[in-house]
Amino acid sequence: MSEQIVLEAEGLRMRYGATEVLQDVSLQVRHGEVLCLLGPNGAGKTTTLEILEGFRMRSAGRVEVLGVDPAHGDERWRARVGVVLQSWRDHGRWHVRELLEHLGTYYSCYSTETIQRPWDADDLVAAVGLTEHAHQKIRTLSGGQRRRLDVAVGIVGRPELLFLDEPTAGLDPVARHEFHDLVERLAAEEETTILLTTHDLHEAEKLADRIMILDGGRIIADGTAQELAHRIVGEDEVRWSHAGEQHTQATNAPAKFVFELYREYGDAITALEVRRASLEDTYLSLVHRAESARAEAAHAKAQEAMAG
Repeated sequence: MSEQIVLEAEGLRMRYGATEVLQDVSLQVRHGEVLCLLGPNGAGKTTTLEILEGFRMRSAGRVEVLGVDPAHGDERWRARVGVVLQSWRDHGRWHVRELLEHLGTYYSCYSTETIQRPWDADDLVAAVGLTEHAHQKIRTLSGGQRRRLDVAVGIVGRPELLFLDEPTAGLDPVARHEFHDLVERLAAEEETTILLTTHDLHEAEKLADRIMILDGGRIIADGTAQELAHRIVGEDEVRWSHAGEQHTQATNAPAKFVFELYREYGDAITALEVRRASLEDTYLSLVHRAESARAEAAHAKAQEAMAG
């Protein structure tokens, strides 16, 4: 991951009538970074992605993606961006390799010194783990296989930046694990910058270099999973029993604390448990705070209206 900024938004706002979906959203994404947007339904995650992808016009704010305002991005700019939607209407009668080879032809004319040549169809099929299904009709693929194909379609032009909107929704645990491996390879081997949304906290913690939590149209937290956990939730917790009594101790250095504990009491320590400050704790705490703040603001507004 380099310090080069490939995506930047400042003061981003989106309004539908009197409803403000995004309020002053600002973010930066560096080259090679995997950034995850977390948030409850209606938080504004998909709307944010659609604006950054150039599919939706914003109400206000400045956006620059790969040096271009996506609202005015031309075909050459789009050739540098990959998009994997939550779902897409595919051509079920096409064979996997046939479709990817056909789509690759759309990118060939944009290949330059700065824009890589599209994937070879056979290499791409292998990269997403569909070699055994290369000549299979798309409509016969399993859910996990179709999701792999979705990614293949999104990266066929070797994009510098890839958007993934809830990429593992509906996948079983095995397919989800395989998909995670694929995303990690794209980031590590292809140096693809990735911005994804998800409801899966484990997925965010596993894949993301950095996490942003969006709620009520605002970014309410930004950092690594560990940074957010310690900043919002606080210290880890060590629990143990000794001489029939249970003990609990909060600490920022659980490994050192446990070492000292055993050095002092040895095998007399039982029922030892270390509970790390988790992303789930952080997420729930932040969303609860945001909801409480909105409820208080609404109550204050109602009281003001009644007083008036």
